[in-house]
Amino acid sequence: MFTPKHGSWLNLVEGLFSKMARSLLRSIRVASKKELKARILAYLDDLNREPVVHTWTYKINTGA
Repeated sequence: MFTPKHGSWLNLVEGLFSKMARSLLRSIRVASKKELKARILAYLDDLNREPVVHTWTYKINTGA
């Protein structure tokens, strides 16, 4: 498996948290940390029902 230098798993994690912040966390109010944790776990369970596999691609420029 090849991971390009300009992309990493950290970029994918950052994207996940950004999406979660926009779609879940901005619009909710919770009464406790326990409720927040339950909502985040429910969001992740829902997200994992239809997983999307990310395949790295990289093109080498031969300069020809």
